[in-house]
Amino acid sequence: MALGEEILEACKELVDDAKKGCADLVFKEICLEILSRANHVLAPKQFKKLVEYAAFRMKEEVPFELQQELAMNR
Repeated sequence: MALGEEILEACKELVDDAKKGCADLVFKEICLEILSRANHVLAPKQFKKLVEYAAFRMKEEVPFELQQELAMNR
């Protein structure tokens, strides 16, 4: 796997981890930070894939139980 692809996969994992462990607003802020940094190290085609992936994850609904758990852990 090329270095760019490894970085892309690592960025996707960061997005996934943030989705699992953050409230919605914090998750979106983290995604923006990941995208900002990834823009400097990924090829344009890879960056576009990451943007699409992050947008998809942002649109996903968080299960109600997880929302409550995240709110309680604040």
